[in-house]
Amino acid sequence: MAELPPGKVFIEGRYRKLTRDLPQTVFFCPECKGHPRRRRKCATCEGFGKLTRDSVQELVAWVLGAALKTRKNKFHGAGREDVDVRMLGDGRPFVMEFLNPRELSIDLAEVEDEINRRNAGRLEIEGLHWSDKGRVRVLKETQHAKEYEALVEVEGDAPADVFAPLVGKRIDLEQQTPQRVAHRRADLVRERWLEVLGAEPAAERPGCFHVRLRTQHGTYVKEAVTGEDGRSVPSLAALIDRPCRCLELDVLAILEEDGAPIVRRKAPASFGEGL
Repeated sequence: MAELPPGKVFIEGRYRKLTRDLPQTVFFCPECKGHPRRRRKCATCEGFGKLTRDSVQELVAWVLGAALKTRKNKFHGAGREDVDVRMLGDGRPFVMEFLNPRELSIDLAEVEDEINRRNAGRLEIEGLHWSDKGRVRVLKETQHAKEYEALVEVEGDAPADVFAPLVGKRIDLEQQTPQRVAHRRADLVRERWLEVLGAEPAAERPGCFHVRLRTQHGTYVKEAVTGEDGRSVPSLAALIDRPCRCLELDVLAILEEDGAPIVRRKAPASFGEGL
């Protein structure tokens, strides 16, 4: 067994979230905050303490924490997606921090396989490897452009090429903090950009279009589609002069700030190498 570190280890990887009911981190009830005593009488979560059954953090930690023989952990992602947004493509980079592990002689490839086996159809983990505290700062502070595919419902009898005038253009946006997150974020107007990469009618959903987008870090994509009553200007709805709704959203890629693919980090072969 390797010599135990002084309190913390860091393990890095990527995750793909394949469902629309899974938050990235533990989704505690906003009323009782999951407190053991307060949650017993909480009407919001009915005593559960959380608003969802599980999360990416928990599904990874239950297996990885058991191998490391510790339950205490923190999840650090390169950004996050909404609960109802899938994370596809090459996945989203993350680092998990575990406190006071009592076992380090673990096979991360086996742990990865076990996480994927338990969560088939919901969550996929790739490339688990030992990491370090510095990577947390890099993931948190680096700004990433992103590619999305949105299922957009367009009101009225829209032609198949309704989005064609927007394809290939960079659109500068001014976005006021959306009402859905105003309770936890400052009410500001942020300048962002968005590019329409392509759009085609959704054969399975009449009146809908699959719209592929590339956006700047921090862009509120759903509001960029709808306009949210003038809080996001301009919006796709305003630019095609038709009311739009974003029915579904998928993240397809996490990119460098300039839109280039992320260069993958070489994984250390064993614990402690290169640290």
